[in-house]
Amino acid sequence: MIDQSPLTQVMSSVNTANGLPNEHYVDPLVFEQEKRSVLFANWSGVGFGKDIPEAGDAKPFDFLGMPLLAVRDRDGSVGVFQNTCRHRGMILVDQPRNIAGAIRCPYHSWCYGLDGKLRATPHVGGPGQNTHEDVDPEKLGLFRIRSHVWRDVIFVNVDCKAPAFEQVHASLIARWSEFDQPVHHGGQTSSLQLTVKANWKLAVENYCESYHLPWVHPGLNTYSRLEDHYNIEERGAFSGQGTLVYRQLTDDQGTTFPDFKGLGRQWDEGAEYIAVYPNVLIGVQRDHSHVIILQPIDCETTVEHIELYYAQTAQQTPDLANLRATNAQMWKSVFEEDVFVVEGMQKGRHGDMFDGGRFSPVMDSPTHNFHHWVASQIEQGRVA
Repeated sequence: MIDQSPLTQVMSSVNTANGLPNEHYVDPLVFEQEKRSVLFANWSGVGFGKDIPEAGDAKPFDFLGMPLLAVRDRDGSVGVFQNTCRHRGMILVDQPRNIAGAIRCPYHSWCYGLDGKLRATPHVGGPGQNTHEDVDPEKLGLFRIRSHVWRDVIFVNVDCKAPAFEQVHASLIARWSEFDQPVHHGGQTSSLQLTVKANWKLAVENYCESYHLPWVHPGLNTYSRLEDHYNIEERGAFSGQGTLVYRQLTDDQGTTFPDFKGLGRQWDEGAEYIAVYPNVLIGVQRDHSHVIILQPIDCETTVEHIELYYAQTAQQTPDLANLRATNAQMWKSVFEEDVFVVEGMQKGRHGDMFDGGRFSPVMDSPTHNFHHWVASQIEQGRVA
């Protein structure tokens, strides 16, 4: 009998596959490998458009140690650059702010436009000489990071080799085409953050499946039961779960959030929750949506950035401020219920004899789909 490598075993049928080996959760060297072949080689979420709403707004991000800068240009588009001056490597922007003129390096005042082009090099040729024949501004613009904004999430492809975002996620974009309309952030109370002492992949795996609902989310399971859920999976792109029973939140007067326009009857009582590989988790309902960007800090620490969006702006619906706050607290409670199992799985990955585990062929196929994808990306990275 021919021995299969651990990753080959991961990529076999869900009926016989094992999960990813322990080292993919606890080994810093494997974490570094996955940074390159999984996170940098694909469309990863790093931030939200709502954080740079006005022209000139700029926000720095740290993505796995790489300093990035998201900027809203004068035409409303979002650009992402390496947050590093081309002169001596100084960080350009260290706090979110609006840039009225140019992005100016605080070291020697080299200046860049919001489009990343080098605009000024004061005294580069000597005192009072702001040009030099050997310093070509056309070749010294900021390094632009390939980016795409979808559902207000800023996605980046660091290695610039992935197919276009619209091509990679064509199936999901089509699936949710009814939600292809503006989304509006709910305001300060609609931003949540959780730090989880676990590898980022475990948060994806937990989000993908409904199998755990009766035991981890007993309150939610009282009306959206395990049997009301269905699996969602697209090989190589995404997976998750849907429910046939979504209950709108109401206040004491029976008020609900306005619905997104033009939705089909499927969404009257249905909702879907999908992991967009590698690190973005999105839920859509008739009246609001949530997005979670998983920020890997190290192989055993993840920050979950959670944002809630609605069909109308907070300014249009000031009477719903309390309902939005209640909704945010409800989701925070749900997500906090998951923390102990995600952290518990992380602790369990230190058990030397754990072999990656087995999957329920019926209940765990969305999670296996994610394991299969991660393994395939690592294998591709070894060949490249």
